[in-house]
Amino acid sequence: MRPLPPAARWCLIVLGVTVCYFATARIGIQWAIVREQISPLWPAAGVALATPMLLGPRFWPGIFLGALLTNIALGPSLGTVLVISAGNTAGPMVAYAVMRRLGFRNELDRLPDAVLLVVVGAIGGTAVSAVMGTGVLVFGGALSPGDFWATALVWWTGDAMGVLTITPLLLLAPRFHMPKRVPLIRWGEAAALALFGLGTAVLASTTTPKLFVVFPVLIWAALRFRQAGALLCSLCVCTVTIFAAIRGLGPYGSYELATRMLHVQAYDATVGLTALTLSTIVLQRDRATAEITDAWRQITEMVDMIAPRQSLRSAITQHNEDEAQAACASRKWSR
Repeated sequence: MRPLPPAARWCLIVLGVTVCYFATARIGIQWAIVREQISPLWPAAGVALATPMLLGPRFWPGIFLGALLTNIALGPSLGTVLVISAGNTAGPMVAYAVMRRLGFRNELDRLPDAVLLVVVGAIGGTAVSAVMGTGVLVFGGALSPGDFWATALVWWTGDAMGVLTITPLLLLAPRFHMPKRVPLIRWGEAAALALFGLGTAVLASTTTPKLFVVFPVLIWAALRFRQAGALLCSLCVCTVTIFAAIRGLGPYGSYELATRMLHVQAYDATVGLTALTLSTIVLQRDRATAEITDAWRQITEMVDMIAPRQSLRSAITQHNEDEAQAACASRKWSR
């Protein structure tokens, strides 16, 4: 089969990004609490940041088109929708550029990578989209100036949570390989982790003193199931927390919208950073152990190769010494 021309391949990838962004945006809209458009959990933001990281920055039109298709039906006007879509594109592209400049790697196998993803990707880049989008809504008359900060906080929280929960999973996906043989006890442990993860996430959303019960489960997931387990647990906790905040349940029910979103942002950012940090440290430990094991194997092979040669050299040296002694003894007898 003849390979596709570069232009056709570019168009297909852009179309795929557009579809992925639109599909995840439709999921996020189901939780919208401001104008049926602004959600405290926006998975499309995670897709938007992962796109340049995995595919390259030249596929940014897919992000823009996906945002345009999502927002065009929500209004309020074409100009406003274009600015919002531009902000949805500019935020992740700016975060991508800064993270690459600072040496970010998609493998997420170093502690600085996890910190960059949280600080620059989830907190910094998403602020660009939130400010641009909320600002144009206020400028266009769709929102009152007094609602700017509350709306911007919801927007910012939703995009940040999308980056924290979705982007790491997408970065991990190309390197994930399902083990061929998994013991039955391992499946049982995974099921128990999923049950405890969901249970503690729900329990943490009931009262403030129970917020911290999720962290032992995150430690368990990171130690036993590495990045995949820790990130999935983080996604579960963040989703349940945001659902509780939307409904005004548990520790979030007594606050105004802006304060509620700040609390959710701080808590979910802590959960996401903990999951990323722990799983990255465990990955670094595994890599160091593998390197030490490999170095020990190489040293053992070198010793095994040197030992026979050393024995042969000793035998030759001993033989030469014996011959020299025999020759010396022969000369003495001849005298």
